[in-house]
Amino acid sequence: MASKPFIHTHPYPPFLFPEATKLIVGTLPPPRFTVGNLKEGDVNFCYGSRDGQLWRILDRIFDLDLVFETIPEAIEQRKKFLLRRRIGICDIVASAERQKVDASDLGMQNPKLRNLIGYLKKYPNVDTLLFTGGNSKNGPEYFFRRQLKENGLQLEVVSGEVPRVHKVQINNRTVQTVSLTAPSGAANRAIGSLQSYKDLKNKNPKFNTFDFRVLQYREFF
Repeated sequence: MASKPFIHTHPYPPFLFPEATKLIVGTLPPPRFTVGNLKEGDVNFCYGSRDGQLWRILDRIFDLDLVFETIPEAIEQRKKFLLRRRIGICDIVASAERQKVDASDLGMQNPKLRNLIGYLKKYPNVDTLLFTGGNSKNGPEYFFRRQLKENGLQLEVVSGEVPRVHKVQINNRTVQTVSLTAPSGAANRAIGSLQSYKDLKNKNPKFNTFDFRVLQYREFF
């Protein structure tokens, strides 16, 4: 008899507000956030995993002096930054089932998606979606493409270079999508194989995958 799957639900509602012009779009935080069993150094907010790099990248780019602890001040710092920069967060997966309890996108089964197109119609100032990953199976761009197809829409290529940029017309406005290199350790191997990374590493042996992401994210944040 198969064991009952773990229901991996997103613990945070979308962080949305009328002035938002950009949306960060991922999938799900690690399962421990669903059950509230946080590790030391986790922040109880979107992308708060101590193993994730998104907030460390933004901290470097904007010199935020962020706290990386499980305390309310850390959450408030992040919310104030997002409001100030008009950046919302709307991960596309509301819940999924897992046979193996881990954070891999590929391990998600029967995903229930948030209606990202509906949110884009509701918040007309949003003109850019920042995907925390590419079009690999069960990634944020992959699911968004599925929603577009269901609505008779599709992405048009703007730039085929990493990070890939697309655009789509929604309610007579152009929304740009940027598929950033995922801010997780799992993406380090993919970065290492990029010629652009190798070139920068050759020029400066101390250059690393974190530096590469900082360069990439800075352009779009």
